[in-house]
Amino acid sequence: MAREQFGICAEPSLHGYYLLFNVLDDKNEHIKQALARLPALFDNYADRFSEANLTGVIAIGANYWDELWPQARPTMLRSFEELKCDDRIAPAINYDLYVELRSDRADVNHIVAEKVCSLLAGGVELAEQVRGFRFLDGRDLTGFVDGTENPQGRFRRDVALIKNEQDSEFAAGSYLHIQRYRHNLNLWNTLKVKEQEDVIARTKIDNEEYTTENKLPTSHIKRTNLKDSEGKSLEILRQSMPYGDMKLKGLMFVSYCHTPVHFELMLKSMIEGDGQGNFDHMLKYTQAETGASFFAPSLNFLAGLVK
Repeated sequence: MAREQFGICAEPSLHGYYLLFNVLDDKNEHIKQALARLPALFDNYADRFSEANLTGVIAIGANYWDELWPQARPTMLRSFEELKCDDRIAPAINYDLYVELRSDRADVNHIVAEKVCSLLAGGVELAEQVRGFRFLDGRDLTGFVDGTENPQGRFRRDVALIKNEQDSEFAAGSYLHIQRYRHNLNLWNTLKVKEQEDVIARTKIDNEEYTTENKLPTSHIKRTNLKDSEGKSLEILRQSMPYGDMKLKGLMFVSYCHTPVHFELMLKSMIEGDGQGNFDHMLKYTQAETGASFFAPSLNFLAGLVK
């Protein structure tokens, strides 16, 4: 039975380090060797710093997959498509590799990130790095709790991981989407608390969701809490974290799912709205500056890269 990468469904951590790479020409064999070794590297440092609860995830970009592994492709893996509507945009930025490190110690993340870069050295260029952190009780820098709708317990695996009957060759893998959002907190903070709550459709302090009749059609929850034709919620597993300093502040959005469809429909609902002009008004106060899709394969697949 295929084993998933444990970082996909891991519980929230205090610190995150997100590394995005592009592979240099003719370095695919080097990359295969390095990717196959990364899970053991994660395990080694997780044992060495056991109190840190270190986890890692390795994912391969949708546009790079066929070059690295032309033998087979996850059934629904596809490129991130840029979305535009009026002044709202979800840009698409191509990345070949994604490595996510999360733990309760920023120094451990830094040490392991250095080891990852060293192992990949000579085969990649580091295109972007983002250091995330837990803010208060799991809140975004807007002050609202982030990820409240996340699946809990074993249901996390049902949402995030591909089942054997869905795509047996890539079972225990996950479709990954990332977007780095940059917040305009100066503008956001001009709103009164009730106005902010109306944008989200949740109370700020107590984190209580509005009743259905009180949710504006332009609220973030209304635009992202979608259902299928049978009335079932379209779930994703978010592993997002705030990032920033005194100049730049935002959210590193990270979602895992057994299908890319859920994320794609949510993003379309946010950007394009419902056809009646009701888009996600949270986009007045934040802007995605990146967007990419990846596949996070099973540990078995990663080990098989060198066979």
